[in-house]
Amino acid sequence: MANAEQFQDRMLSLGLARVSEAAALASHSLIGRGDEKAADQAAVNAMRDQLNLLDIAGVVVIGEGERDEAPMLFIGEEVGTGNGPAVDIALDPLEGTTLTAKDMPNALTVIAMAPRGTLLHAPDVYMEKLAIGPGYAPDTVTLAMSPAERVHALAKAKGGSAQDITVCILERDRHEDLIAEVRATGAAIRLITDGDVAGVIHCATPGTGIDMYMGSGGAPEGVLAASALKCMGGQIYGKLLFRNDDEIGRARKAGIEDLDRIYTKDELVTGDVIFAATGVTDGNLVAGIKREIGWVTTETVLMRSRTGSVRRMTYRNPIKAI
Repeated sequence: MANAEQFQDRMLSLGLARVSEAAALASHSLIGRGDEKAADQAAVNAMRDQLNLLDIAGVVVIGEGERDEAPMLFIGEEVGTGNGPAVDIALDPLEGTTLTAKDMPNALTVIAMAPRGTLLHAPDVYMEKLAIGPGYAPDTVTLAMSPAERVHALAKAKGGSAQDITVCILERDRHEDLIAEVRATGAAIRLITDGDVAGVIHCATPGTGIDMYMGSGGAPEGVLAASALKCMGGQIYGKLLFRNDDEIGRARKAGIEDLDRIYTKDELVTGDVIFAATGVTDGNLVAGIKREIGWVTTETVLMRSRTGSVRRMTYRNPIKAI
């Protein structure tokens, strides 16, 4: 594929990190201020401005919503200078707007880039997700298993018991039965209030103590999480969930015909991908923004699937330059 050959991920990766950093820096003054919309809009504006400086012919395939729902970075929007490789962009300018507004952990800016046509154009519907970290045989756990079966299967593969497993689950009313079944096995659960991209990534991040992610959340976030696991290793399975005909229509509009398909990591992201995330508030993946008189400091994690490299970068920036 000619475009894949033009996708110089090594050269583009630092540019992508700058995009992620800019979005985080733009939202830093709104941390803990209680205004979700203002924080999100600041991140969106900054991310868009920085993307348009990159020498790419980019199209947003995972964005802030449909064209008529989002003022910027909508699905289908073209970004970049147009002078460069044709790429797909998946992004969440502020993963955790509520977390930012309330100064709670794990708010991030997140973006992924891949050759055109290699990121699933996931509609804005729910997706059932199941993820584990690297080092396990394929299909160690599957969506066909019950939650309890998944816990026991992973415990067996790990060489321990269910009590040795910690599962990350988004704290929602819809997950009450899931939480009860997992707890009945003896496994521990780490509940998160928002930010399931970070929740999935935690499975593949050493030191988090999280072994598996389960539950339903946004399908676009599933593609972003799969982009990270494509770089870090690990497995993710996703199945689109539809509540009404309108959501089925969104899927068909995105080109999805098999509504019952279970997607693997390599089907959500079929080619090489670059992934960048910058901390807004402190979390297990990256540190949040640190403020001191005259300066702000960010931490960004930058990953490339082609090499499996994970780079961490600290950026100390004068406030006057923001």
